[in-house]
Amino acid sequence: MDFFSQEQKIQLSQHLDDGIKQLNLKVDDEKQALLLRYLEQLAKWNKAYNLSGIKDPARMLTLHLLDSLSILPFVNEKTVLDVGSGAGLPGVPIAICKPKNEFSLLDSNGKKTRFLFQVITELNLKNISVINTRVENYLGSKSFDIVVSRAYSSLAQFISQTRHLLGEKSKLLAMKGHYPHAELEEMPAGFRLLEVHELQIPGEAGARHLLEIVRI
Repeated sequence: MDFFSQEQKIQLSQHLDDGIKQLNLKVDDEKQALLLRYLEQLAKWNKAYNLSGIKDPARMLTLHLLDSLSILPFVNEKTVLDVGSGAGLPGVPIAICKPKNEFSLLDSNGKKTRFLFQVITELNLKNISVINTRVENYLGSKSFDIVVSRAYSSLAQFISQTRHLLGEKSKLLAMKGHYPHAELEEMPAGFRLLEVHELQIPGEAGARHLLEIVRI
């Protein structure tokens, strides 16, 4: 049984399409349909598992889906680790849009990773794997091209907890709200800020920044 009504689906579909156009992205109808199915699963499971403090599906679409998709142009490498993925953000929306890339979603919260297993099964997302552990305890068999985080700890903590998963040419992508001046001053030695991208989320006035960080 569908969780969204037909009227909700029409409204959310238009909302998503408008947002994608405002972000100047190209996401075909099939991928948009998958994004909406993911949103529906998130809203459904959120009733019982409290995966997100946002309850309204339209706000979820703006603050979760469009926020995640805003960094899509900067995720071009093959292997991606989403640290503290929670309900799959930004990993799931980006993985849907980039089916040829390989995504690992890591979170220590068991109920959230159970939801992620359900999502990748329900949506048949073959390019996603789920890891249920703390990132500092995860010993991957290989380094990742990109390690991304969304609203996850300070930059110093993010770098210190993931540096063992980075290769020489790996890149860290940190999604932040306001420009983190203080955090950048405390960035660990051996890393430098490569670039900052100011992002504008359709329908959301708040500041958003994406920081690209590399090894020196």
